[in-house]
Amino acid sequence: MYLNSIFADPERTARLIDIAQSSFLPLLKGAIFYTIPLTLISFIIGLTLAILTALARISDVKILQMVARVYVSIIRGTPLLLQLFIIFYGLPNVGIIIDSFLAAIIGFSLSVGAYASEIIRAAILSTPKGQWEAGYSIGMSYSQVLRRIILPQAARVSIPPLSNSFISLVKDTSLASVVLVTEMFRRAQEIASSNYEYLLVYSEAGLIYWVICFFLSIVQQSIEGKMDRYV
Repeated sequence: MYLNSIFADPERTARLIDIAQSSFLPLLKGAIFYTIPLTLISFIIGLTLAILTALARISDVKILQMVARVYVSIIRGTPLLLQLFIIFYGLPNVGIIIDSFLAAIIGFSLSVGAYASEIIRAAILSTPKGQWEAGYSIGMSYSQVLRRIILPQAARVSIPPLSNSFISLVKDTSLASVVLVTEMFRRAQEIASSNYEYLLVYSEAGLIYWVICFFLSIVQQSIEGKMDRYV
C-alpha cells in the first residue's frame, strides 16, 4: 500500500528521492563523526576494563573478586538505556554534570567491560593448567606466565565473541541519542521530525548501519581466518 501510493504519485516520488538524497550526507556525517568514534573509544576503554575485571575475577584476592563480581552483576543486570539515563540525567542531581558524549562513552565502556570480562575470563580459564605449570617450571612469575603464555592463547579464543561484541556496539550506539549525542540515529530523528517521512529516513539510517556492520563482519572473518592458520 505504501509503495503503491508512492509510485502512483510522481510528485511524491520526486519528493522522497530528494529527501533521501539530502538526508544521506547528514546521516553519514553522524556516523563518521559520532557513531564510529563513539564505538571505537568505548570499545578500547571497555576492553581494558574487561581485562582488569577478568583478572580480578580469577585472582586470589577476595576483595578484588567481590568488587569485580558486583560490577559485572550490576551492569549485566540492568538495562543499558537505564544506565545512560542515570549517568546523564541522574548524576546532575548530586552535582555531577557530564557532557553528553562523555556520558555515552562512560555508559558504553562500562557495558563492554562487564560483558567482555566474562568472555576473557572464560578464555583464560579454558587454557590448560599445564600451560601454567610449564611456565612456573622454567622460573616464570605469575605475571610473566599470564602475559607471555596465557593471554596470547586466550586472545585467540576471545577474538570471535569480542568481534561480535564490537559489531553489536555499533548498533547500540543508537541509544546515545537519548542523551543528546548527535550520532546517526539522532540525526535521523531530527531529519524525520522535519519532513515526517519516518519510514524513509529510518530505513536509510538502517541501511548505513547494515553497510558498516557488513564491512566489519568481513574484517572479522579475515582476522579469524588468519588466526586459524596459526593454530
